[in-house]
Amino acid sequence: MKRKNDHGFPDRQAIVAFIKAHPGKVGTRDIAREFGLKNADRIELKRILRELADDGTIKKKRHTVSEPDSLPTTLVADITGRDSDGELIASPSEWDEVESGEPPKILITMPRRPKPGTAAGVGDRALLRVEPTNENEGPAYRGHIIKVFDKTKSRILGVFRSLPEGGGRLVPVDKKSADRELNIAAADTRGAQDGDLVSVDIVRTRSFGLASGRVKEKLGSVKSEKAISLIAIYAHDIPLQFSSAAEREAEAAEPANLRGREDWRDVPLVTIDPPDAKDHDDAVHAQADPDPNNKGGFIVDVAIADVSFYVQPGTALDRAALDRGNSVYFPDRVVPMLPERISNNLCSLVPGEPRGALAVRMIIAPDGRKRSHSFHRILMRSAAKLSYAQAQAAIDGRPDDTTGPLLDPILRPLYAAYACVKRARDERDPLNLDLPERKILLKSDGTVDRVVVPERLDAHKLIEEFMILANVAAAEMLEKKSLPLIYRVHDEPTLEKVHALSEFLQTLDVPFAKSGALRPALFNRVLAQLEGHDHFPLVSEVVLRAQAQAEYSSENYGHFGLNLRRYAHFTSPIRRYADLVVHRALVRALGLGEGALPDSETAESLGEVAAHISLTERRAMKAERETVDRLIAHHLADRIGSTFQGRVSGVTRAGLFVKLSETGADGLIPIRSLGTEYFNYDESRHALIGTRSGTMYQLGDVVDIRLIEAAPIAGALRFELLSSSSETSPRDRRRPGPQRRPSFKAHPGRSPDKKRKPSKPKPGKKGKGKNKGKSKGKKGKAW
Repeated sequence: MKRKNDHGFPDRQAIVAFIKAHPGKVGTRDIAREFGLKNADRIELKRILRELADDGTIKKKRHTVSEPDSLPTTLVADITGRDSDGELIASPSEWDEVESGEPPKILITMPRRPKPGTAAGVGDRALLRVEPTNENEGPAYRGHIIKVFDKTKSRILGVFRSLPEGGGRLVPVDKKSADRELNIAAADTRGAQDGDLVSVDIVRTRSFGLASGRVKEKLGSVKSEKAISLIAIYAHDIPLQFSSAAEREAEAAEPANLRGREDWRDVPLVTIDPPDAKDHDDAVHAQADPDPNNKGGFIVDVAIADVSFYVQPGTALDRAALDRGNSVYFPDRVVPMLPERISNNLCSLVPGEPRGALAVRMIIAPDGRKRSHSFHRILMRSAAKLSYAQAQAAIDGRPDDTTGPLLDPILRPLYAAYACVKRARDERDPLNLDLPERKILLKSDGTVDRVVVPERLDAHKLIEEFMILANVAAAEMLEKKSLPLIYRVHDEPTLEKVHALSEFLQTLDVPFAKSGALRPALFNRVLAQLEGHDHFPLVSEVVLRAQAQAEYSSENYGHFGLNLRRYAHFTSPIRRYADLVVHRALVRALGLGEGALPDSETAESLGEVAAHISLTERRAMKAERETVDRLIAHHLADRIGSTFQGRVSGVTRAGLFVKLSETGADGLIPIRSLGTEYFNYDESRHALIGTRSGTMYQLGDVVDIRLIEAAPIAGALRFELLSSSSETSPRDRRRPGPQRRPSFKAHPGRSPDKKRKPSKPKPGKKGKGKNKGKSKGKKGKAW
């Protein structure tokens, strides 16, 4: 029986009971339908749900609600052990213990005859389908294995160092294990030479002394040109070689022709990419709309390489692409999602060559809003291949031999259309965190030449905005056709992170008044009022860390950063599997021929794909970041004792992380090197504060430092502090007020990882409890 209060509205207990009875997530529409609520009742329902979320009774995520800290029906988990009956136990791979406490346990249910790829053991990472057990004792969830990702971590990657007496030592490449070497007996080296990158199986561990290992595979010399990226590739199990079946399919592929396609070869589409781009999978064209009813509007065409024509569901190429999930980009190489025959040849929109493409034609109103769109399977011929700087130079009055003839007929209409859509973009007011991105330029021998920050041009923004429009059009079309798809979603910041940001801004006397729904404009106002101020880099970093991470999902909860209700990735199927799925769905929805999404694909099955490719995306980001760290550490290894200027990019109980102004490299200033007094870690201020002097070292401070150690293999740098803006800043640094964190003594020779005794409270002051804060890692912007 559905309980209602005196006003005919369901009471809170009934709403909560309904949510608990439907594990996973339900929307407000589901609740309204269950209790027969009219449209006029929605405001009251939303108010009740907001109150339930605020007091922790339920968890609200955009347009869906669930039990607090309940797990989604599909997730990635780590198998951590066995119970007393020998059954496998897992925990979610991503779980914030600071916000949600201990991660829930998942009991793995194994069938008598596991399917290929689903046999698992302790230490494996797997994609699970989970459901609550609804039992008072034992794990709260039961899980069924869909796919196993990583095998047990008994194998370690490292650099072999030979010993005079025979055998050698393994120096692990992982930063966390860099100081835990393995002993390799002479009989177990398999001919490894000093400096070889090897994978080693652990064969024996000891309570005291070094563990022992056996060389399993030699991967080449660490001194070779491409060894640095090779470390990340093997450390993160990124597939490097394609199967012979996938290679055969790629070689056998025939170029697209006009069969089943519209002929767009006379449309002067152009590609605009970085100068060193190897593949060109998107082309654009714009013209003024001749329709008198849309005077001042534009027609914008975005054509994307038709990868779905060549990579069809269930083939070896498809399996290889799904396994990779995405291409991975290193300074010295690319590990592609698809073989070169597909990515750099048949699907590269090179000038003058006929190429198959999936195109969207968008009608833009004078105010920059999209009025309508249509999708077309076409045969096109690119009119030109341009770089961003080349296109921008032509618009700025410096055309070259290539851009001169294109200036009036092609480039000026493109920029005019961009100026138009920018009006709608500015009105939408997406999150304006345009942080500089550094690029490493290498010498011919693979070592670092220099690090540059490419200038952000209108040409970059033009392509980005047209791609966003195309992605929105794809999501809208598939929703209209009621087809399942993979969304690109970005959740709004949690209430805890917003509250922490508000507390931090209060310490800088920066107003942060949240009223009504959370919108990117709230953060933009804070950034706008601090632009040009000393605090701007600091606040930008903290605002970035408050944001959630974008991901792929078969459920749509919008894209907070872009301030869009629906968004899907459509524009790079050469390098992202999500885009390939969207292409297939469009082909199926519009009856465009070969390569359609199979009828068997459902929202549930695509949810499994989305979880997998979200994982491979994070894997790629981590591998790319670690490779940059190692390259910079190699670059700086011969500059021990040199001084640099940098900015504090992280504050933890271990010390200060600093990003160098010259290269963007990150390194640690251990807390023990800051002086002889105790330091409090103040999480709300993102600062370390001396209890005796009141000296404060805070996120965003400019510091002068000296390099005292570089570990190239681990990609780690260690510095000592010479001077800081905390000593000269006009901010009131020496009166930080009452502290709520424990103190840690900065004492030479003592480990920064061990907790120190809290400083004795002064008379009349109450001592504080243990530090419950956790150091926060950097979070990349992956929208």
